[in-house]
Amino acid sequence: MQILRYETYKQNAVNTEKATQLMQRNLDEQVLEIIRAVQEHGDEAAFAYTKKFDKADLSSLLVSDEEWNIAFDKVKSEQPALFQALTEAAENIRQYQRRTKEEGFQFSPQPGIRLGQKITPLERVGVYVPGGKASYPSTVLMDVIPAVVAGVEQVVITTPPRPDGTIDPVVLTAAKIAGADQVFKIGGAQAVAALAYGTESLPKADKIVGPGNAFVARAKKWVFGDVAIDMIAGPSEICAFADNTVPPSYVAADLLSQAEHAEDAASICVTTDAAYAEKVQKEVERQIPLLERAAIIRESIQTNGKIIICEDEAQAIELINTIAPEHLQLMGNNAEEQVEKIKHAGAIFIGPYSSEPLGDYFAGPNHTLPTNGTARFSSPLGVYDFMKKSSTIHYSKERLLDYADTIITIAEAEGLTGHANAIRIRKENNDASS
Repeated sequence: MQILRYETYKQNAVNTEKATQLMQRNLDEQVLEIIRAVQEHGDEAAFAYTKKFDKADLSSLLVSDEEWNIAFDKVKSEQPALFQALTEAAENIRQYQRRTKEEGFQFSPQPGIRLGQKITPLERVGVYVPGGKASYPSTVLMDVIPAVVAGVEQVVITTPPRPDGTIDPVVLTAAKIAGADQVFKIGGAQAVAALAYGTESLPKADKIVGPGNAFVARAKKWVFGDVAIDMIAGPSEICAFADNTVPPSYVAADLLSQAEHAEDAASICVTTDAAYAEKVQKEVERQIPLLERAAIIRESIQTNGKIIICEDEAQAIELINTIAPEHLQLMGNNAEEQVEKIKHAGAIFIGPYSSEPLGDYFAGPNHTLPTNGTARFSSPLGVYDFMKKSSTIHYSKERLLDYADTIITIAEAEGLTGHANAIRIRKENNDASS
């Protein structure tokens, strides 16, 4: 894990961004080919890509009720502690998300005028749940429950099947606990295309949410506009700001918890203490061999793991706001005071005992978060992502006539005589009748 000074890190970050952009452009040709094939050939292309990429030869993409129920009963009876943990986590998520649900409103600025906002849930949402290197029942809970709380009519999940054509029973159990309506055995860019345009098996979604690999992220980018998306999620990120009051073992463990997601995950420690940076570095090296996914973690840490030494707290906060990390852990003595200085972060974990996995699994706030610096303008996935707003406007005859000339004046200034006429005809009709 590299130890860098602030200035060196900033220069390296520019070069890394350029390399990332080049990699994304190279993916686009493959992704667009998959999207076109699914648009043109529907299920036929979906089956072919599932066989090619997931090694699963399927006759149906839909998880049957029988498969689903067997998986649920199996986990409930054979893994009762896990079943209980998922149930408790789901309730925490529901409680949090219910508090974020917006209500419509109406008000009357004066007699005869009524203005408002109508909030309506989306009709159908597709939730992408990653597979491959790991199983993610927590993502099922985090992404499905806000949609259900919002009142979405139909929530469908797509997730890559295993080579034998099955879905991990724990994922299916989480889907039932969360309240999903259907689960489909399809992943990658082909799943995004199927949700965006529909196939014989998959219904077209109004919105696609959920994290995935680089192919999924680029596919979401390309279908955006034909369908809504939550965000274009990149590799997982963590940034921990710590001082010498925090045990280096805590910081190292939290950094490695994200490094185990994938080789391209980014783990960053920010500190103002050079001696402390070395302690964290040594602790990272000590812990890596102890973890099951050590090979993935090692590559992630060697490629993207960094400890950055800043001159003081102000420079550290400036750096954090520049990075705009997905997960930010403020672990030192001044954590509570530092929160107010943070402008850009997906989720903020405060204090040495608010470890990032709390957010991943249990606390309640969503773990589907903006990455790649997009926390500068994006928010965590939430109920608000599954609702749309309509403005409502009601003017009585009297109030329209009061403001008719004002509206006509603006319309004619823009050269839109049809707009002006729509108002004038009502005014003149009233004048004639009087």
